[in-house]
Amino acid sequence: MTLAYVEIDSPVGRLLLAGDGDQLHVLAFREGKKAREAHPDWIEDGVPLRAAVEQLRAYFAGELQDFTLALAPSGTSFQLRVWKELTRIPYGATICYGELANRIGNPNASRAVGLANGCNPIAIIVPCHRVIGASGKLTGYGGGLPIKDHLLALERRSSGLFAAQAISSVY
Repeated sequence: MTLAYVEIDSPVGRLLLAGDGDQLHVLAFREGKKAREAHPDWIEDGVPLRAAVEQLRAYFAGELQDFTLALAPSGTSFQLRVWKELTRIPYGATICYGELANRIGNPNASRAVGLANGCNPIAIIVPCHRVIGASGKLTGYGGGLPIKDHLLALERRSSGLFAAQAISSVY
């Protein structure tokens, strides 16, 4: 299947979006440790991705808390379970990897959950940035910890939630 793609600027850097017009398959960072490039077979065309771009802009403006896009991440059945559960973490909230493992019914799978989180092909919309270490500290993020911190701060400000214990800054 040939996907359409577009790159956009955002407050957290350049983003790559790819989809088939009905579903979003990829939302990745263009910079950083897990930077992703468009596949050579993809066609540059922002029209099929217009809704995703508009919702991302609203999210970054603090005007959107729940994305309403059809998603089609590609992964193993375990990864898909983890990613689906990520979408249930409320806007502005965080959980630890152990809690995420509990939520998918596999309490001993914290490390596997962390690995699945790191393979999330639809960053931000599938909010892997809402998963933190058991100590409350920020841990691993494909876009880098400063971006994770930025996304969590945006959500806290926009939702009016303020954590009783502030997450340490990574800058």
